[in-house]
Amino acid sequence: MTQRVLITAGASGVGRAMAEAFDAAGARVWVVDIDDAALNSCPENWQTCKTDVSDEAQVADLFDQITKAWGGLDVLCANAGVAGPTALVENVSLSDWKNCLSVNLEGAFLCSKYAVPMLKKQARGAVLITSSTAGQYGYPNRSPYAAAKWAMVGLGKTLAMELGPHGIRCNVICPGSVEGPRMEGVLQREAVAKGMTRDQVYEGYASGTSMGRFVEARDIADMAVFLASDAARLVSGQVIAVDGHTVNPDPKL
Repeated sequence: MTQRVLITAGASGVGRAMAEAFDAAGARVWVVDIDDAALNSCPENWQTCKTDVSDEAQVADLFDQITKAWGGLDVLCANAGVAGPTALVENVSLSDWKNCLSVNLEGAFLCSKYAVPMLKKQARGAVLITSSTAGQYGYPNRSPYAAAKWAMVGLGKTLAMELGPHGIRCNVICPGSVEGPRMEGVLQREAVAKGMTRDQVYEGYASGTSMGRFVEARDIADMAVFLASDAARLVSGQVIAVDGHTVNPDPKL
């Protein structure tokens, strides 16, 4: 059976790598994003549309489109997220806090809310939530992001409990530091906040893993394809880090 896969924030970064990996595995891919240029760069065989996953009306419309075009869904990759501010908690504005939680946590919730009835109807499927190792250990100077990602772990574990009796699995993927433009922005902002160079911050994070390096988007994508496959048919309710093995979540930078 050809899988029908929805990937949020799938036009670039980790989401793009997921879309490419599912496509290579023979799945039908539906990518949503808020970046028009990135969406326009997607292959013609992918379904694409612009969707803000923190907006319930847009999410509801997205799933109406999926129902009309595909008649169902097999895999939801709730991958959309934003980095949020880099600042000590006392310097974080409430508006920045709310925006970070809205895109990360509420986006995963809304997509799950609308995907679940489709998955229950066919009594099979998989939900994959992209959290972060920040959702396992915390993340100094990134309290909104850590709080959102921690909550996403709780959401994923709860969904696994609710959906298991219906033959649906849910797992949470926790990437470590992922090479790419988004992480570069984080490194630059943290370097400024701490009066350090970008390379010093990078080395601090890399040295916090036993493998001494950042991961790549394709590493996350490969895990997603596995977790959505029959090879993982009894893997559910798990929080799986793809991070090169974090041994010190708060390296002294």
